[in-house]
Amino acid sequence: MVRFPHLLGHLVQVLGLAVALPSLGRNDNATIALPSTIESTNAQAARPGRWELLGGVFFSPLSVESWGPNRLDVFGVGQDLALWHAWWDGSFWGGWESLGGVLHSMPASISWGPNRIDVFAIGTDSSVWHKAFDGSRWLGWQSLGGILLDSLSVASWGSNRLDVFGVGTDSTLWHKWWTGSRWSGWESLGGLLTSNPAAVSWGLNRIDIFALGSDHDLMHRWWDGTRWNGWVSLGGELQYDPAVVSWGPNRLDVFAVGTDHSLWHRYYDGTRWVGWESLNGTLESLPVAVSDQRGRIDVYAVGVDSAIWHRSYSGTWSNWESLGGPVVLPPAAASWGPGRIDVFAIGTDHSLYHNW
Repeated sequence: MVRFPHLLGHLVQVLGLAVALPSLGRNDNATIALPSTIESTNAQAARPGRWELLGGVFFSPLSVESWGPNRLDVFGVGQDLALWHAWWDGSFWGGWESLGGVLHSMPASISWGPNRIDVFAIGTDSSVWHKAFDGSRWLGWQSLGGILLDSLSVASWGSNRLDVFGVGTDSTLWHKWWTGSRWSGWESLGGLLTSNPAAVSWGLNRIDIFALGSDHDLMHRWWDGTRWNGWVSLGGELQYDPAVVSWGPNRLDVFAVGTDHSLWHRYYDGTRWVGWESLNGTLESLPVAVSDQRGRIDVYAVGVDSAIWHRSYSGTWSNWESLGGPVVLPPAAASWGPGRIDVFAIGTDHSLYHNW
């Protein structure tokens, strides 16, 4: 699991920072240096295949979301433990803006409609905190309760519907959902899990959730529209958190790094699970998978050389290619249209870099 309970102590010890943290729902300035702006990159001759510097100072993996063509929203936890946001509007990068908070997990973001974004993270009180953009402004932080570890996964199967998942201190999966008018209570979905969950929806009122079990195998549970089906083992000898993507109705592709440090892939074709197949590689991070919803899948992970490695599927699998580095955290990626993939990474200077 990717954990950050030690983050504040690490910053004080390594960077010698005097920290005055903002409270949740506020934008008080901290006494440390805040992420730098990215205005200077707008004038640079950025081009596909070239990394562009977007600035910032980050100590958590990123979350990136697209709610429409040529639109990207990037979120990360800064060195002040607040949530920071930058966005691409089709012509220029905007930000960075502080959204406040005191967080100890990476953020999880999702969009269920045009100009609507919801962001979730675990606070220093181990509960889930939620912030939403309603189309015109950011609403204040809202506590959703719970006592959870590590990082969250969120899915949306329809307009104004949100499902949030996290692993509790009892190592079971916990679930909370937004009905369109109110939040439910937390429900336990059981299990004995050793990784963060990965959730996806491929259709109306359908959710699939994956996590590693106590035997390092991949565990799967799904909501079929009326009830939760029981946990099923999909096998494997895996490490790190899994990644899942769906590029069409009743199609699921799951990726995880094996104990041999290679990438393993299994997929559901609508009637049965196929695999496992080894996609090789020598990887040292959890994978990130994204689809342009046209049958193309792109997978990214950090290799033993600290570079980002990439492999894609468009009928057949490409060879592994290095996108360079070094980076210090797993990458994030999003697609906003056919054949368009944007990938983001944190360099050794803890700044954000972007490639496409």
